[in-house]
Amino acid sequence: MNIYIIRHAIAVDEGTPEYEQDRERPLTDKGRKKMRQIAKGLRTLGVEFDLILSSPYVRARETAEILASEFKLKKKVAFSENLMPMANPDLLIPEINDKYLVENIALVGHEPHLSALIGLLTSENTHLDITLKKGGVCYLEADDLHHDDHRATLEWLLTPGILVEIGEN
Repeated sequence: MNIYIIRHAIAVDEGTPEYEQDRERPLTDKGRKKMRQIAKGLRTLGVEFDLILSSPYVRARETAEILASEFKLKKKVAFSENLMPMANPDLLIPEINDKYLVENIALVGHEPHLSALIGLLTSENTHLDITLKKGGVCYLEADDLHHDDHRATLEWLLTPGILVEIGEN
């Protein structure tokens, strides 16, 4: 299984008056534009998705929708409360195992949840010091997530700037 862990793109600042609840904050125009460029970079790298699973928060949902549009997957976006900011990453693995039989999955969410998930999948340590910038992508490969150790191999971790540059070439 190929797992692409993607942090949402640049969003409206926390505390912006018209978006009082954190879950309602949308992407900025700059965030939308940059996410389209990041998606082009991923396509240039040969990345494929069978499914995009996203946090239901607006900024993550909009990021997932941009990916779906660029990858022509409009009907293959699903939402999971197990990708919300303070969710327990341990609960996401059984959800994926029970509901989604796919080879290539994108998981769109938030920090620090995504770094904890990367740590859990690669080393069973949710406290790894990983920096996943807004729009950053981490690619993990796993034979099977059904085993107790849920081991995955970190193949690469790319910043948004690198992905934008790849997409421009």
